[in-house]
Amino acid sequence: MMTGSLRQDDFSSPEQRVPEWGGDEVRDSRAGGVDDGGELLGVDPAELSDEDLIREVHSLHRTRLDTLRHAADSALANHLRRTAELETEYLARHPGREVDPSRLRDA
Repeated sequence: MMTGSLRQDDFSSPEQRVPEWGGDEVRDSRAGGVDDGGELLGVDPAELSDEDLIREVHSLHRTRLDTLRHAADSALANHLRRTAELETEYLARHPGREVDPSRLRDA
């Protein structure tokens, strides 16, 4: 029998459960991420074409489960940061995006 998670903790999001996750990296998504050594962790999403942005988001979503289940905490933190950056950029570019009526639920 499967039941819901019984985990009781003070974390409101998965990002807060990852020790290396500070949250600061996503405050300015246009700045691009930088690791502890000052190395850039991906192209600034604002500099990507629409096609490249979609390709990058698709790639992250394709690797999501494997990263969540098997990657080191630092890799998961980077994945979460990069996903937030790219999705924030997508939403900024497409604030009136088409919403499929079949995906809506009755309240």
